[in-house]
Amino acid sequence: MTVTSLGLPTVFRPVGAAPASGPLIDTFGRVATDLRVSLTDRCNLRCTYCMPAEGLDWLATEQVLSTEELVRLLRIAVTRLGITNVRFTGGEPLLAKDLDRVIAATAALRPRPQIALTTNGVALHRRAQALAEAGLDRVNVSLDTVDATHFAAITRRDRLDDVIAGLAAAQRAGLRPVKVNAVLDPQTGRDDVVALLKFCLQHDYQLRVIEQMPLDAGHSWERGSVLTAAEILETLRGHFTLTPDTAPRGSAPAQLWRVDGGSATVGVIASVSEAFCAACDRTRLTADGQVRNCLFATRETDLRALLRDGSDDDAIEAAWRSAMWQKAAGHGINDPSFVQPARPMSAIGG
Repeated sequence: MTVTSLGLPTVFRPVGAAPASGPLIDTFGRVATDLRVSLTDRCNLRCTYCMPAEGLDWLATEQVLSTEELVRLLRIAVTRLGITNVRFTGGEPLLAKDLDRVIAATAALRPRPQIALTTNGVALHRRAQALAEAGLDRVNVSLDTVDATHFAAITRRDRLDDVIAGLAAAQRAGLRPVKVNAVLDPQTGRDDVVALLKFCLQHDYQLRVIEQMPLDAGHSWERGSVLTAAEILETLRGHFTLTPDTAPRGSAPAQLWRVDGGSATVGVIASVSEAFCAACDRTRLTADGQVRNCLFATRETDLRALLRDGSDDDAIEAAWRSAMWQKAAGHGINDPSFVQPARPMSAIGG
């Protein structure tokens, strides 16, 4: 079988329109079962690799999907398109209106999807129990360092204690496994990642280290400043014994490593240096109702317009299927012709 450089079969590439039923599939045969939903582009941190200190021009209220519109799209995704995992993101999703209600409505769908949340954790200590009661299954908390000075420099806010309290609250609420997502600062990251892993091992959190991607609002990302997966692992091996986890990786973005011969793992997500596009199973919905078939897509499909012009569920389903059918083989970061998407990560959703 002939394959592309990303390991995708070229023989599958059918022509014509997307299938009208069945799995949410693209022309390379990948099936999307994981839906990432951005609830808002607003955030209460100002991380240096994400947005400027003054923030960004937020979406106007009328541009953002209403709760009713969002719940309708979630129903279509789960009951018609075969979505089995829903992750709510932002911006910062804990700033979104009706979050508890949206989670409860998602949990009421049949078949019930797994429901996760990616948050910066600043307000999680006040919300974790209620979110669990609404139906949230687990949580990922973005935390790049446990050094208070480094945290304030990266996020431009002095909120480390709140994030740490949020992690503990999530664990008490049963939102397990509690995962920590870290994007390492080029200057302090080698020290930060060692302390982060020690912290996570101590508290039974699962650390996932993510290579910094070209999704900043200022488009100032430089490949040479990114700490690669190889460099991250080299640093960790100076302090821990890492052995490859033998469990099948499937579509999971993280390569897992067992730490010091025990059951605890650390994951490294090599989004840039070792693209895993061949196993991608994600579809994305922005806060203003646009479907993105890739994090780095330069085109979007407007479902909000269909919702508001009276289109029925069949039309919305067909538009969503068509959007995913056109998914590219890979994100193209390592291609000389790569163009960074106009929207930053905070507007796309993680």
